[in-house]
Amino acid sequence: MKRVIITACSLLIMSAAFTQTQKGNVIVGANITNINVEFKENSNRLGFNFNPKAAWFIKDNIAIGPEISFGTLAQKGDEPVLNYNIGAFGRKYLGAEVTNLTRSAKWFLEASGGIGGKNDEKGSSNGLNLGFGPGLAYFLSPNIALEALAKYNLNVGFGDAPVVNAVNIGLGFQIYLPGKQAKQIINEPLK
Repeated sequence: MKRVIITACSLLIMSAAFTQTQKGNVIVGANITNINVEFKENSNRLGFNFNPKAAWFIKDNIAIGPEISFGTLAQKGDEPVLNYNIGAFGRKYLGAEVTNLTRSAKWFLEASGGIGGKNDEKGSSNGLNLGFGPGLAYFLSPNIALEALAKYNLNVGFGDAPVVNAVNIGLGFQIYLPGKQAKQIINEPLK
């Protein structure tokens, strides 16, 4: 337990000296409030999803990683439907090469792809999910950002609804961690 506390404190202190979107760093977080409006003939569903994700910066300002999403879709008079998505996403941060100032904002573009859909008594829509949209990360500290993301999602697949279009507005947070420095601290013997 002592090692975990020391490691966590060391990471927080060290991370203030490093930029958030630099190659080798890691982001971990989730969109907690995801409002999803689906457009389908004779049906407009409103949904709420939880969307945890993690990513690694492969270059400065470019991150890729896995994500999952699960939640519900509902329409007046119908039973709620569970939906899911498992896939990957990529981000390109725009603007200055690096951002390391407290309380600064940084725009990004996010694209995603994966397998997902939903099933209910009225039918199903399962297949390839694709999404794209802009977002804004507002840094509360050098390592924690609140985020807003507006995304267009398309599900192309099989079932009663082979194509489903939706617009998604997500609010959440991300924690930016220095990747290489974290490995060094964890692998150092405790003194």
